[in-house]
Amino acid sequence: MSDLPEGSTPWLADFARWLGKWIHRPAFRLRYTARENVPLTGPVVLVANHSSMLEPQLIFGMLRRRSVFLVKEEMFRGVAGRLLRAIGQVPIRRGEADRAPLMAAVRVLRGGGLVGVFPEGTRGSGDVAAAEQGAAWLVRTSGALVVPVATRGTRRPEGSGRRFRPVVDVLVGEPFALPVGKGRTGLEEATEQIRVRLADLVKELDEKRRA
Repeated sequence: MSDLPEGSTPWLADFARWLGKWIHRPAFRLRYTARENVPLTGPVVLVANHSSMLEPQLIFGMLRRRSVFLVKEEMFRGVAGRLLRAIGQVPIRRGEADRAPLMAAVRVLRGGGLVGVFPEGTRGSGDVAAAEQGAAWLVRTSGALVVPVATRGTRRPEGSGRRFRPVVDVLVGEPFALPVGKGRTGLEEATEQIRVRLADLVKELDEKRRA
């Protein structure tokens, strides 16, 4: 068992994580809060809100352990796609029942790894008004803990001008165990619990930024 999918290159994944830690610092003032809430070992499903392409990169660089994110399939083209696979990222078709990447993620979790999911499915406001069921299914299948992560500041407000080194906040919530019942009803109920926890964390971060 491994904390990365088959075909990944561990040293390249580690280098990419180190690079992700620093590459955006010239453009943004990054504020990470409660990074210690991410367990350093053991299976974890990390769920985060999503309003731009930057959130996955910032979270990937923030983590102090290897991570595998479910990334939209359109990103896996050409050289970029080969690189994403080499550093352990998994392509998934949005809005479809796509079992193969979920099973790859389960193998990572059973190997003690961390899998990142954006339960909104597509980029939106980042307020988590709706959520898909992939994260709940992963938890039910693997028994992983859930860690919510809220981000704000990556998206330029409508009508605003060019921003110079805007403040971007990443807030990590407390990890929690999530019992997931059987069948579709169990998935729906667990998905709503994940959505509420993540939406509450986003609201908490918004209040901190206004204070």
